[in-house]
Amino acid sequence: MHMCIGKVEQIGGVDCYIATPSVEYPTDKVILYIPDVFGIQLVNHKLQADDFARNGFKVVVPDIFHDAAPPDALDPGSNFNLGEWFTRNGPDYTEPQVRKVVAALKADGITKIGATGYCYGARTAFNLAFENEVTAVVVSHPSLLTVPADPEKYLAEAKAPLLINSCEFDSIFPAESQKAADEVLGEGKFTPGYKRLYWEGCTHGFAVRGDLSDPKIKAGREGSFKATVEWFLKYL
Repeated sequence: MHMCIGKVEQIGGVDCYIATPSVEYPTDKVILYIPDVFGIQLVNHKLQADDFARNGFKVVVPDIFHDAAPPDALDPGSNFNLGEWFTRNGPDYTEPQVRKVVAALKADGITKIGATGYCYGARTAFNLAFENEVTAVVVSHPSLLTVPADPEKYLAEAKAPLLINSCEFDSIFPAESQKAADEVLGEGKFTPGYKRLYWEGCTHGFAVRGDLSDPKIKAGREGSFKATVEWFLKYL
């Protein structure tokens, strides 16, 4: 069992899991880690935040949900009702939580925020980019995006370089959506920087909850993490 190195503290009145590097790090930069429906309660998110900290970034994972989904919510046989949960935990509830944290970080002297959004969190990462609240963005197996409208808006309004970690088996961000995002933003059209990675053999959720006993999923999870770190090293 891994021990988490971070701790939960309030930023802007919102509970956040905060992982801080044990070495000197740029104190004007933060990775804002926007989780999927399982929230900071899922140990995978805390461990991944710890790994970002080991790569030299302070990481803040806000507790954005009224009630995070239980870890087995999407397992076969679960009686979890995502639609009912969403009525309490939609972006109208969660996004103000993230924005409180962003405002407090900026008031505290943070000038560069790199947003990494997983699944649900990708929607908020895009919205922050539309308003130029963040310096660089990574989304992994994004959900709640409208394609091609959101990539088109990103092209028109955002300035933050964008990396998308996509995968082979993903009904929420399928091949057609992946291709449409590339058509709008790729081949140099989005000048700040755009890249989409495609992780073969991986399923939606692989970047956080992937089954590491499957070599392709292990490669996708580790590869997408490494690519995210490299994106922030380059652009944050």
